[in-house]
Parts: sequence; structure tokens; C-alpha cells
Amino acid sequence: MTTLIHTPAIPRRPFRRAELLQLGLTRSDFQELIRDGVIRAVAREAYVRADLAGSVELRARAVAMVAAAGHVAIDRTAAAIHGIDTFALAELDEPPPIETCALRSRRPTRLAAADGRTRDLSDSDVMEIDGLRLTTPLRTALDLGCHLRRREAMAALNSFARHHGVTVAALRAELARFRRRRGVVQLRELVELVDPRLESPRESWTMLAIHDAGLPLPEPQVWIEVDGVPTYRLDFAYRHQRICVEYDGAEFHDATEEQRRRDRDRRRWLRANGWTIIVIKGGDFTGERLDRWLRELRAALAASYSSRRW
Repeated sequence: MTTLIHTPAIPRRPFRRAELLQLGLTRSDFQELIRDGVIRAVAREAYVRADLAGSVELRARAVAMVAAAGHVAIDRTAAAIHGIDTFALAELDEPPPIETCALRSRRPTRLAAADGRTRDLSDSDVMEIDGLRLTTPLRTALDLGCHLRRREAMAALNSFARHHGVTVAALRAELARFRRRRGVVQLRELVELVDPRLESPRESWTMLAIHDAGLPLPEPQVWIEVDGVPTYRLDFAYRHQRICVEYDGAEFHDATEEQRRRDRDRRRWLRANGWTIIVIKGGDFTGERLDRWLRELRAALAASYSSRRW
């Protein structure tokens, strides 16, 4: 009977055991499918085909299928469904529970596969994607601005601004609703720093570190012209002081030799034309390594020529 799982009859979405029994499988057949690793449980009474990737959306749909009516996917789960990854690297090996909420007057889910909470949501805070209820990009951004650690919260807000058009004005307009809520002080501060031009979480971390150091903020994604042609793009730049700040992340280490050569040529040209380059790497956001590049940046900014005599 297990050969049935290789036919289109087995759903490519979360399903209950009763659905397979209706296809003619016995309870013994069902247990054999589980034992052989052909199907797997995601939540109590919610199953999926084992050949499907365990995406956040798939797991959220499985939880929604067996949770009480009215529950909503929230926070990092909602962000992932909106295409914004806010999980830590350590959580990729063992995905955290699906984050969901019930409205304030209802009980949160107690499913082991879910992190159930209660929350005050208005109708405008909730949307549906193919029947799955989740918070809108705006509401998700606001919640993450409160709940995530500060750097990750900044990155999430910028990502929603970049990819979903969430504006500073829209965020500000909702702040009054979050009065006295845990994390709102952080949210209020970060909203004023939101910039959709930042393209990666580490760029958001970089900008936040510069802000926290009390230094003037650079312009992101700056094109430098050579003979009137936009030729070199910089992560961050102080155009007039000819100072740039660049993040060398995983994509730099994974680059081809040709890409590395072009990057060396670009930096050689910049230095030859009077630019100071501050390079930041993956572990440069805490401790002495953070202090090092901030000192370099502060010194470069202080050394800029001034027309003032004294």
C-alpha cells in the first residue's frame, strides 16, 4: 500500500490522517508510511510528505490546520512567509516553533509545534495568503521592532521597508497603538533610522553601529563616476570627505577569482584617487573589533580638510 504515496493522490500540502484513510489506506498502512519515513508529523494530527522541504510556510500551514480557528501567524514566522529571514544561523538546524497568536480574549494554542501567544490585533493587521492568516508586512515590522534584539530589529525594519514598501510615515502612524507595550521604546528609536536603501542585515548593523557611535551617517549605495560614467558602487560613502565603509560578508568570501580581481582593482582606484576605505568583516560588530573600525572611521572623518582657520 505504501506505493500510493508515490502517486499524485497524496497531497503536497499538510494533511490529516483521515485524508489518507479516505484514499483507502488502513491505519496499519498509515503507521508504515511514518515508520518508513515517507510522511512525517509536523504538529499533532498534521502531516506532510517527507519529500517536501520543511519551509516555515509549510509548517505554519500545518499548525494552522490543527490550531483553533482564528489563530494568526506572527513575528518571525510571518516575516519568513513575507520573504524576510529574521532567524539566527543556529536556528537553521533546529527550526524554532511556529509563532502564532490568538486574539486577546481567546486562549493561545498549546501545540508543541507552536509558540502560542495572545495579542491585540485589528482587522487591518491581518491578511491571508492562500487561506493562511498572518500579520501584514506593516504589523509584522512593528512587532519585530519591539521583540527582536536591537540589531536584528533594525535589519528587519529596513528589509520590510525595502521589499514591502513599509514607510517611516506608516510606522510612525501606528506607534500610538503600541504605547506602554514592551519594546516600544526601542521601536520608536529605530523607526526614525529606517532606510529602504540598505540591502542586507549586516548593512543595517553597520549603519546602526555608526549611529550609536555618535558619528554622522553616511549615504548608502553610492555610485562613483569615472569620466562621467557610474562605475563603482560603494556600500556607504561620505562623498565630500572621500571616505567609504564597505562590508565584506559571505558573498565576498564566496566570490569568484574574477570578482575578487575586480574588487581589488576598484579599491586600488579609490585609494589612488584619495579615498579612505574602512573595511568591515563578519565578526566586526562586537568588542574590540567593533571599536577598531569605528576608531578608524572617526579618525578619517576628523582628518577631513576644513576651510575654518580656528
